[in-house]
Amino acid sequence: RREHSPSGSRLIWAQRRVAEWQPCEWWQTAMPAAPSTRNGYIRIDCYGGLNQLRRDLCDGIAVARLLNATMVLPKFEVAAYWNESSGFADVFDVDHFIEQTRGYVEVVKDMPEEISLKEPFKVDCRKQKGHFDYVETVLPALLQHRYISLTPAMSQRKDRYPSHAKACYCQGCYNALKLNKKVEAKAMELLQAIPKPFLSLHLRFEPDMVAYSRCEYSALSSKSLDAIEAARGEDRNVLVGDAAHLWRNRGKCPLTPSETAFILQALGIPTETNIYLAAGDGLMELDGFTSIYKNMYTKSSLLTHEDFERMHGNTKAALDYYVSVNSDAYVTTFFGNMDKMVTAMRTMQGLQKTLVLSRRAFANYTAAGLAGDQLAKAMWDAHREDYIMGRGLALPEHCFCEFKL
Repeated sequence: RREHSPSGSRLIWAQRRVAEWQPCEWWQTAMPAAPSTRNGYIRIDCYGGLNQLRRDLCDGIAVARLLNATMVLPKFEVAAYWNESSGFADVFDVDHFIEQTRGYVEVVKDMPEEISLKEPFKVDCRKQKGHFDYVETVLPALLQHRYISLTPAMSQRKDRYPSHAKACYCQGCYNALKLNKKVEAKAMELLQAIPKPFLSLHLRFEPDMVAYSRCEYSALSSKSLDAIEAARGEDRNVLVGDAAHLWRNRGKCPLTPSETAFILQALGIPTETNIYLAAGDGLMELDGFTSIYKNMYTKSSLLTHEDFERMHGNTKAALDYYVSVNSDAYVTTFFGNMDKMVTAMRTMQGLQKTLVLSRRAFANYTAAGLAGDQLAKAMWDAHREDYIMGRGLALPEHCFCEFKL
């Protein structure tokens, strides 16, 4: 049986799936209501770009239930790096959030005056790892101060939560967070402007990302190389020798736009496909992609200049998020915070044409000397296996369960 055609005539989406991820039934059914008495108030302080903010907030919902605390509306911290100043209500629907969390986590807009007049006691858990326990570490501060602000641990193991806290995380993250009406209307306008059907591509090849990866790229333009060098800093030296080969073969190096175009062709994605580019500013070497896939659309090409200039960074990211969740197909070259949220929300909606391109497979096959049709066939086989098994379609976390087809 032929699994790959060198001409790229086989389409990845046409392959029969063997398994897929779906939201687990246990957290969508009724769960125990929160106790009627509370231990105090908790505000979740979120940092970073939109999807990092959302990740912190999702974690915070579970922590509030874990500590039996009343949540006040979260605070989106101003981050100079993201050039960002928007708040929770600028992006998300506050009333929807309060209504959807009712019964298992109490969320309020206002607090009693004697509490609201003072600043919350700050608890920053970002650096905590491993067996970190919120009840042991944070509950005493909540009981003492009655009002705390909390930044959740970045790598907290949610499988250690009791079932009611896990259920709150899933309910809050995937049912309670909805874009506010103004942002959603703009996102729908953008979605309608894209020619159908279309593929949303989250392409990551910005100077800071490449600098952070510590990978070397020899075939880039001098403009791109200068931009990478400017973003590198003293602690991001390029890896060399065996360390560089090992690092690249572990899939740590971002795919270039031309490498991305090559893989899409290997997967049978026609070059006339309408592609929405979900990406921030500063993408480098884009000609390597658009010289092959010419029907490309972006926020800035479809929205009026006035609309685009007025938007915060989080609003722009929200548009990309909305379009990607509702696209006919979604492909990403990186599995970061946005990709995790998009793939999970697509899984919630049963949208299966979702794929994370394998940087590891590409690095290993090119290191072995494969090129041209041989490399295309190897990439086809690797991604076909991922697609039919449902790998990368959703977060392999407790909110989603694997089903054999």
